[in-house]
Amino acid sequence: MEITEEIVDHIAHLARLEFIGEAKNAIRQDLSRIIQFMDKLSEIDTENVEPLIFMSDEVNVLREDVAEETLTQAEALKNAPKKDSDYFRIPKVLDK
Repeated sequence: MEITEEIVDHIAHLARLEFIGEAKNAIRQDLSRIIQFMDKLSEIDTENVEPLIFMSDEVNVLREDVAEETLTQAEALKNAPKKDSDYFRIPKVLDK
């Protein structure tokens, strides 16, 4: 697949990026290398390879979820720019 300037411009527009001059050529070359790499991967025979669902054979290797107080309310509010007794005060986000 040929990566043209129009494709780079379209992808840049979708990503809200702007590439000018040498940067556009560098991105174009990078995209071409990515496409070549993906084409190389499609050459590999994966007919008898089962899909990998988990990265390891371990099951439920999680710590116990024990509730503990690590930060008091006073410590949490200590460096707040604005607070109202027990709560953080923030600027209004939504207008009615």
